[in-house]
Amino acid sequence: MSLSHKLNASRAQSKTGAWLVRYALEQIGVKYTFGIPGVHNTEIYDELNKSTQIQPILVTHEGGASFMADAISRTTDSIGTCLIVPAAGVTHAASGIAEASLDGIPMLIISGGIRTDTGAAYQLHDMDQHALLKPITKATYKVERQNDIVATIFKAYQLAMSGEPGPVFVEIPTNISLFKGEVDELPLFENNNSETNTPDTPTSQLEFTILQAAKVLVEAQNPGMFLGWGAAEAESRAIELAELLNAPVSTTLQGLSVFPGNHRLHTGMGFGAYSVPAAQNAFKNCDCLLAIGTRFSEIPTGSFSMVVPEKLIHVDINSEVFSANYPASHIIEGDASVVMGLLIKAIKALNPQKKSDVLAMQIKQDKEKYYNEWQKHNSKGRVNPALFFNDLRKQLKDDDFVVADDGNHTFLTAELMPIHKSKHFISPSDFNCMGYCVPAAISTKIANPSHQVVGIVGDGAFMMTGMELVTAATNNTGVVIFVFSDGELSQISQAQEIPYNRKTCSIIGSLKLQGIADAVGASFFSINDNSVISDVIQKALSASNKNQPVLVDVRIDYSKRTRFTKGVVAANLKRFSLKDKARFIGRALVRKVTG
Repeated sequence: MSLSHKLNASRAQSKTGAWLVRYALEQIGVKYTFGIPGVHNTEIYDELNKSTQIQPILVTHEGGASFMADAISRTTDSIGTCLIVPAAGVTHAASGIAEASLDGIPMLIISGGIRTDTGAAYQLHDMDQHALLKPITKATYKVERQNDIVATIFKAYQLAMSGEPGPVFVEIPTNISLFKGEVDELPLFENNNSETNTPDTPTSQLEFTILQAAKVLVEAQNPGMFLGWGAAEAESRAIELAELLNAPVSTTLQGLSVFPGNHRLHTGMGFGAYSVPAAQNAFKNCDCLLAIGTRFSEIPTGSFSMVVPEKLIHVDINSEVFSANYPASHIIEGDASVVMGLLIKAIKALNPQKKSDVLAMQIKQDKEKYYNEWQKHNSKGRVNPALFFNDLRKQLKDDDFVVADDGNHTFLTAELMPIHKSKHFISPSDFNCMGYCVPAAISTKIANPSHQVVGIVGDGAFMMTGMELVTAATNNTGVVIFVFSDGELSQISQAQEIPYNRKTCSIIGSLKLQGIADAVGASFFSINDNSVISDVIQKALSASNKNQPVLVDVRIDYSKRTRFTKGVVAANLKRFSLKDKARFIGRALVRKVTG
């Protein structure tokens, strides 16, 4: 990515900081801002109200604002932008900022700041915002004068978007935004998207590494591919590479959509004892793994229980991820799309032998068998997750969006809901923050109004940010939120069963969703059992076309465990010493007998 300045005017001008903020945001292509106005940023909000390009969105909580901004960056070509008050607004937004930071999502956070021209101490919202945000941003900036605003916002945007993306923070003191100052020039922003961290014409060292990696992949008997969000812009090349190698493809949770779920070589999230049978069997004898755009973090590796072969070719734009958890035999630093293009070229030159379709047939059979296992499960009057997701998939188009939260429903979605188009499934991942779904689904729908956007959220996570449906109603946003209701924090309560045989603080009680729907101005439907799944989904999707939010209470059955939950619990128990295993299991057995 490159940045060049062209002069819009050569003579000095007098402009307010707020005007300059609007100018800079328009130049970098911002379409929406999310936040709440306060005394430190009202002048900026007043300026944005004049913009024909930027729509400022009022939220109910700045935590929702940062989740909304995150989703804009994941599902559009515009950077998600927060416009918040200092101090309390920043601490509220910190969860979404941290989610973007750990997940590698670009975000621009603009905050007001206390006055710098009075010398007064103990001003309202006086705190060191930069110290707070340092661990969860790529950089923070504080503007000292009006003349620095445009260049600072351009620099923040460029940094947020370059390398491994992430959030960048800019503080604009309120006196700078309120009052006029001399500005030397108004530069125009130019963005060259063709520039990447990996040259199309490789250097001799890169060419050698690519050739060595290609040879290892071609010589492998059972190569496999493991893709993360870093491969999100390279779907077509990932397909070509997988077909060229006849390699099974698994993904991270965040990267669930980067390889089409209906492709014959797609196996699911992760691989190993915590993954679905299609992935576990396809990767059983994997002797060379090509990992692209993934950090090998805790969730997609099944709490680091994934077994990776010695021949690990790791491709990523961030050099810090290499060999952090799994030693790589071949390291390629660079843009996923460019590296895959070079690998394809090198592999084709080696004339790999065409392999049989036995692998694809096995994957298909394993998927069908796993679905049938779920379908036959007795849900005892509640909603069978497999039947729900099967019908939802049928009623959505390939380019519709699915947004999940953090919880048991997340892994049900990962195992039972194939996603067919890259960047059309989003969820919190490495930071794994509850409360993501509702605000993220709303902004996704605002930015993609011609597509269906559905949210899948547990009742516990819904309680955190569900009031953002007011934002959806106010902005005539026809998003559909399916709440998986069971009255528990089910991912935690399931994890408590074996070691504790107690559900301490994981029972949330009864939540009357229809009352919430009435309060926020949403249509309401309920799916109480399997017999009405198809009909209610159809009605909910249809109701969303009236440009109002839709809330659906799904009385879900969580009695059957996901492969992920069972696998992670087993993996962690194995790490306990024999003494600790005996203590945990013995305690659970005693409690089961005594009650």
